[in-house]
Amino acid sequence: MDANVTARQSNDIARVLDPNTGMDAVTLHVGDLELMSSYYANALALEPVEERAHGRRVHRVLGRGTTPMVRLISTPDLPGVDPRAAGLFHTAFLFEDRQSLAATVHRAAQDSRSRFAGSSDHLVSEAFYFTDPEGNGIELYIDRPRSEWSYAPDGELRMASEYLDPNAFLREHLDQATVDAAPRLPGKIGHVHLQVGDIAQARDFYVDTIGFETTVRSYPGALFAAAGGYHHHVAMNTWNSRGVGPRASRLGLGDVAVTVPAREDLDALVARLKAKGTGFADDGRSVSAKDPWGTQVTVSLPNTGVEDLLKA
Repeated sequence: MDANVTARQSNDIARVLDPNTGMDAVTLHVGDLELMSSYYANALALEPVEERAHGRRVHRVLGRGTTPMVRLISTPDLPGVDPRAAGLFHTAFLFEDRQSLAATVHRAAQDSRSRFAGSSDHLVSEAFYFTDPEGNGIELYIDRPRSEWSYAPDGELRMASEYLDPNAFLREHLDQATVDAAPRLPGKIGHVHLQVGDIAQARDFYVDTIGFETTVRSYPGALFAAAGGYHHHVAMNTWNSRGVGPRASRLGLGDVAVTVPAREDLDALVARLKAKGTGFADDGRSVSAKDPWGTQVTVSLPNTGVEDLLKA
């Protein structure tokens, strides 16, 4: 094979994240640690795993089984979540089957601190939306099999927001045994949906620099991107935040966590960040950078443990 062709192919591979890229525990800055811990434990059946104090700040990790899903950092002096600022639109918790999803939706709906925000059939997934007590968006969802996904002639994934009757879903799939077993059932962070000020700038950072590939570009006011052909690991929208500038320091999203298989993937990311002139930190196992609105993204090697999440 021609050496120039090989070099071009290597450059193409280096432009995008490895197909086995995934998402990890989301970090939230919270004003009332006990309120938020009890909410995620009760409404989402997440179990406190461990915590550590860093001066006045307490870091608490919650998850299911051995899978950390949320890191809560107590920051009571910060102002509250601004629903029109850049940052978190929602954290999306992915479940393995409809029964497990229904059990968690039921728990979230029964918690008086939840605000139900709707439900949708997205063609690639079925999803239910809530808002937590401090204003952070939550999505609870399952994926449809990839064999059921469809694509436009130009290769764009077809996604939509069709009506999904929550009561009918629960009637069909809810059973008490699954509700009781919920804390022991698998779950993980499937994707993170962000609020940004401009879609073109978001594409430059999340696609051209971080290395996700665009999956849906035609949805009004939004962009969806992923690794490995998934429907999306990250989404960015301007529905509430068009034209906003960098985030002020306040409660809400602290970090978007991404995992890649090998150090070579981090090296490729570092090369892209340098080429774009984007500042970053590299501790050997993870690389962190901030998007144009100050949202931190950390790309790490796999098997991030509780000890890593509890670091300052």
